[in-house]
Amino acid sequence: MRALLSVWDKSGLSELAHGLVDLGAELVASGGTAAHLEELGLPVTRVEDVTAAPEVLGGRVKTLHPRIHAGILARRDRDDDLDTLAEHEIEPFDLVCVNFYPFTDVVSRRAVGEADAVESIDIGGPSMLRAAAKNFAHVAAVSSPAQYPAVLDELRQAGGLGDETRRSLASTAFAATAAYEAAIAGWFADAVAFPDTLTISLEKVQDLRYGENPHQRAAYYRDAGVRRHLLSQVEQLGGKELSFINLYDLNGALLLVREFALPTCVIVKHANACGVAVAATIEEAYDRALAADPLSAFGMVCVVNRDVTAPLAERISNQFADVLYAPGYDDEALEALGRRAALRILRARERRAFAPGELDYKRVIGGLLVQDRDWDVEDRESMSIVAGTLTEEQWGDLLFAWRVCKHVSSNAIVVAKGLQTIGIGAGQQSRVDAVKVALDKARRFEHELDGAVLASDAFFPFADGPELALASGVTAIVQPGGSRRDPEVVEAVNRAGAAMVFTGRRHFRH
Repeated sequence: MRALLSVWDKSGLSELAHGLVDLGAELVASGGTAAHLEELGLPVTRVEDVTAAPEVLGGRVKTLHPRIHAGILARRDRDDDLDTLAEHEIEPFDLVCVNFYPFTDVVSRRAVGEADAVESIDIGGPSMLRAAAKNFAHVAAVSSPAQYPAVLDELRQAGGLGDETRRSLASTAFAATAAYEAAIAGWFADAVAFPDTLTISLEKVQDLRYGENPHQRAAYYRDAGVRRHLLSQVEQLGGKELSFINLYDLNGALLLVREFALPTCVIVKHANACGVAVAATIEEAYDRALAADPLSAFGMVCVVNRDVTAPLAERISNQFADVLYAPGYDDEALEALGRRAALRILRARERRAFAPGELDYKRVIGGLLVQDRDWDVEDRESMSIVAGTLTEEQWGDLLFAWRVCKHVSSNAIVVAKGLQTIGIGAGQQSRVDAVKVALDKARRFEHELDGAVLASDAFFPFADGPELALASGVTAIVQPGGSRRDPEVVEAVNRAGAAMVFTGRRHFRH
């Protein structure tokens, strides 16, 4: 057996190389890989000794040579290929083990210049790996340290690698080269908002028990081009494995909680907030978020932006919750939460885990809809009071409701009071129905509507929705404005002696 090794990540290389040598393999290696194997005391033939040509251009060219690629690509079942090898005294390779320069790691560092980024683009490695994968009928293309143990086990037990193993290795190798090229293409395309060809590379983080329903298969993938993702800085401290719906709801809750710096609790069910509150303490924030809609909170995903204390943990442990996410937990808190064996307890090791420039994708049949993510948060200076006057307390509630509303499925209505949601109408086809749902929820849990505020993610096409809210005790409304009937809506607010703010910006979410 003859093995060609050229790896940047040398994890597990010692075990692999020693195992191959024990099996009688000849090791051929390039550059740093050869030096590493020599330090391990292993016999190794350097690539330049095979090619009879030195590394040139500062190492840019070392494996791009016919004596390397012909040895990888030669078909052992064709006499003409074997005759060519014999004529040129080229020995074939049976195994090629390659991983690449860490392009993504390099370009994700701060203040990395274009020259450094370009130099981190691997050319020889992907070329060798693709060649081995193409010739998988005769050559094993090993592309990850995770594959080393299984490869060695099969070689020891069977004396070689079976057809299905080589085919599987080839599939993974082509996926590795495709992901690598996608990351590079994405970096080059960064200057263009929506390039003609958008290449997306995803890496599997974990399999999931099932999808939205038990009959659907599912897995969680991360964007291979970014270092941060939903679970990248998250440690699970207890509970069952995370499900598809858990992750989807957690994503929505995290996007919402990032809107607030003060102690905040967000409770989500089926991708929509059912309770949100900001308060002086995280315990109070949780109590008020739960009280907003305790019925919907059954089986909740709960996110808080402060450490969980023992008193808060006692409260949460008395509720049926699926997921709890926080930046930290007291020892006593973990003990109390541990009584809920199924509760998935997540600790965020990093408070900021979002890439502001990332795109938002929505899957459609045979394609994707791609847009900027709706990160923008309007402040009061960019808004216009078009009816009545506002107190500072009303301004606070309006801004709170507006930020929550942005994360509720359209048509979306949020009724709030005292920095607490008291009624949320989500995903209604009619905006007036969304108002009715929000008001009904507030009444169901005996929230006081007098003096409440209302936020709408898009303009009111008629005055009927605002009139329902105003008749129920709402005294201030925030909405984008822009309807042909804005004057009628404003007049209805003025007649009720209430106030209205136009933001000038819509926040649909589908």
